[in-house]
This record gives sequence, structure tokens and C-alpha cells, in this order.
Amino acid sequence: MTIPDDVARRRNLAALGFALVFPTLITVMYFIVLAGNAWQERAFGLGKSIQFAFPAVWVFWFQHTKIGWQRPRAKDVATGAVQGLVLLASALALYFFVMKPAGVFDAAAENIREKIIAFGASTVPRYVALSVFYCIIHSLGEEYYWRWFVFAQLRRFTSLPTAIVISGLGFMAHHVFIVGVYFGWDSPWTYFLSLSVAVGGFIWAWMYEKTGSLYGTWMSHALVDTAIFIVGYDVIR
Repeated sequence: MTIPDDVARRRNLAALGFALVFPTLITVMYFIVLAGNAWQERAFGLGKSIQFAFPAVWVFWFQHTKIGWQRPRAKDVATGAVQGLVLLASALALYFFVMKPAGVFDAAAENIREKIIAFGASTVPRYVALSVFYCIIHSLGEEYYWRWFVFAQLRRFTSLPTAIVISGLGFMAHHVFIVGVYFGWDSPWTYFLSLSVAVGGFIWAWMYEKTGSLYGTWMSHALVDTAIFIVGYDVIR
């Protein structure tokens, strides 16, 4: 049975809207509503499972498109590595030379410790394991979700600049609540750091558009997450 173009368009737009909003909803649920609750980890696992399964199921089942990525090219990986190292160095410089001396993390430190304990990473080996998971596995999942699916779907309906901005803001949205819990809603750092996430999303969407590959954006994203966990360790130790 052939589906009319207008019906398929509305259905794909609805899926895109869901994909833009769902990560924020599950973040609010597991990170804020269920904070300190025994169900927090379960909600995190269930929410992330739905989030990361949805694009593959939608593309395969409703758009009848084969799910495949091109093989990594050395140029793309090298570009991502260089860009990621620049972002990593910039983030660490901002933290060690500006934010830490100014005491920006003083009020947030206890909240960060509590969240890390809640996720079972209260020892150094467990913290390292959590870091590796986020920097390697979770960063790939986010690139697949936000660039391969959300950004690519937006490109079906709108211009490149608009797709970059919308996907970047969607990527930022759930981070706003995480940063807000740590720094407070009245702190300008909450909004500066959230906008920094959006800028990262803009950069990675542009990279994906130019290369058609997730490997470079994944490498860059993984290095940025590495900087975040280095800062986190310095804060809680």
C-alpha cells in the first residue's frame, strides 16, 4: 500500500518532533524527578533504550531505508581528532584558569558528588568506567541520534542553516536541565555552558553535512566528553 506524500510528510515531521523533545523529557524524569530514587537508574536505562532504538526502527520500518554507515576515512577521523583536541584544550583552559579560580564549581561540587554516587561511580575505577562509557559509547549514541537521524531528517524539510540550528538547540535542550541542577537557574554559567553545548551541536552537524560520516564527529564529541570527566574528577576529588 502506497502512502500519500502529504501523509508521509506529516508522519515524518511528527517523528522528528518526538525525537527533538524526548531526550529532554527523559532527562527531566531521571535526573530531576527521580533524583535519589531507586528507580533513577531504571528510568535512565529504559529512556535511553527507547531514545537510541527509535531512529533505527523509524528509518527501517517507516522510511524503508537501509541502515548503513560508510567506512571510516582517515581524513575524517583526523579532522575530528584535531577539532576535538582544540575543544578539549579550550574547555580545560576555561576550567583551570577561569572557572576554578573564580570558585564557579564550589556550590555545584556537592550536587556533582551526589549524582556520581547515585550512578554508582563513587570509587576511582567505577568513575573511570563511567567516563569510558560516556566518552566512547554514549558519545557515539548521541552522534547517531542527533546527527545521523535528527539533523539528517531536518535536511529533508529545511535548509542547511536551519537544520544546523534546530538540531543544535535540540541537542542543547536536555543539557540545560543537567547544568541547571548543578549551577542553579540564576547562574549565568548555566546558560553559557548550555549555549556552548549548542555550539558543539552546530559544529558537529556542519561536519556531518560536509563528510557524511559520523566517525569525525564521534571522535570530536568523545574528546569533549573526556574534558568534562577530567573536570568532574578534579571537582569531586
